[in-house]
Amino acid sequence: MKAIMVALLACVLVPTVALAQEGQAQGNLNTITGVNVTGGRVEIVGTKKPNFTTFTMTDPPRLVIDISEAVFSGVKEEVTVGNGTITGIRTASYGSDESAIARVLIGYEREVETDIQATGNSLVVSVAGSGGAAVAARPTTAPGTAPAAAGTAPAATATQPGVSADQAAAAAQADRQQQEKAAAQAAAVAQADRQQQEKAAAQAATAAQADAEAQRQAQARAEAERKAQEESARVSAQQAEQRRLQEERAAKESAAAAEKQRQQDEARAAAEQKQRQQADEKARREADAQASAEAKKRQQDEARAATEEKKRQAAEDRQARLEEAQAAAEERKAAAEERRRQQAEARQTRIAQAETPRREPEQGDSGDVSSRRKTMTQVGFKQEPNTSRVFVRTNEPVRYTVTEGNKEVVLELENTRIGEENNTRSMNTSFFDTAVVSVDANAGPSRTVRVAIKLKEKVTYQTRQDGNEVSIEFQRPRR
Repeated sequence: MKAIMVALLACVLVPTVALAQEGQAQGNLNTITGVNVTGGRVEIVGTKKPNFTTFTMTDPPRLVIDISEAVFSGVKEEVTVGNGTITGIRTASYGSDESAIARVLIGYEREVETDIQATGNSLVVSVAGSGGAAVAARPTTAPGTAPAAAGTAPAATATQPGVSADQAAAAAQADRQQQEKAAAQAAAVAQADRQQQEKAAAQAATAAQADAEAQRQAQARAEAERKAQEESARVSAQQAEQRRLQEERAAKESAAAAEKQRQQDEARAAAEQKQRQQADEKARREADAQASAEAKKRQQDEARAATEEKKRQAAEDRQARLEEAQAAAEERKAAAEERRRQQAEARQTRIAQAETPRREPEQGDSGDVSSRRKTMTQVGFKQEPNTSRVFVRTNEPVRYTVTEGNKEVVLELENTRIGEENNTRSMNTSFFDTAVVSVDANAGPSRTVRVAIKLKEKVTYQTRQDGNEVSIEFQRPRR
């Protein structure tokens, strides 16, 4: 047992120590949490001030940034941009612990100059100029050579003015050798770690074998204890079973008595329910009979009322048709009399025109009359105690002319129009105790409004203009 526990502790503690060391190392690293693109500007955001190196590549143009002692967190491995300046961004991680490197590769549409500034925990890469200013070219990587050895930050190899291509290539070769050396050292450290872990596991296994016998003895004692516990449990189970049977018999007897009592209660409730139903049924039949009698009586009353209503409507229809016939006859008679009266008036008018000299037209002129065209807003009639008055209202004073014929007076408004169509409706005043029979306003020739006033007989009249109103007062006819 002890050996097994030691082995388990070894299996748990060794990875735990490794994880703790790894976590401590992670806590000391610069964690890159974002790579943001805005136009031609790239911002690399971390948790510490960046320690970085850069170099450029051509065909296509690229800028490589290696940040030492850094890892990525929540950053995509590849982002396509395509905004006219930057084609895309790729990220990659190399090495571990303090030799970790976070690489950011920025691809450009063309060769550009870049400005790299470290601000706080951020690294900002901006395009310093547009096309034509080429970035320095990275020497071509030899076949089979890795782009960067794990655990080593690549040194910048940008070609400076005055440095030849051979010198740049030699510097790049030296960088690659340094990277390969660092990678070999990291591999040796990893091999030593694995050997130490295997040694600890072997020691744990030896301790486990030493405790195997103690474990078997402990198992034998546990087996004896288990059998004793099983026997005790069996006796307890038998006693519990006997108590259960006794309780079941008591419960059955109690349930039988309760069931008998329930059946008796249900029988009494059923009898009472039957009596209530019989009483309710009797009451319902009596109510239905009464309702049927009332409905029959109501139908008879409604039938009598409907018959009387039909008789009343028939009588009203006959009376209405009779009244309509009488009204039609009176209208025809009135129309015939009106035609005769108009014919007689026309004859009298022709005779009077032939015998009576024509009265000169009466003209009205206000000094305030403008040359604008006026609008007639209202034509009306008013009954006075001794006279009747026809009046016309305009939006401003107007010039007018009044002419007299046989049983007719005409008022003409110069340079005036009718404002509303309703003012052209004929006004019948024949039912009043006045000499005026009707008043009709219509548009006349030459931008005038003609108001014709028909009379029952010739009477004296007087014309007056008061501001925007022209009125004609007629004397009452002789009786």
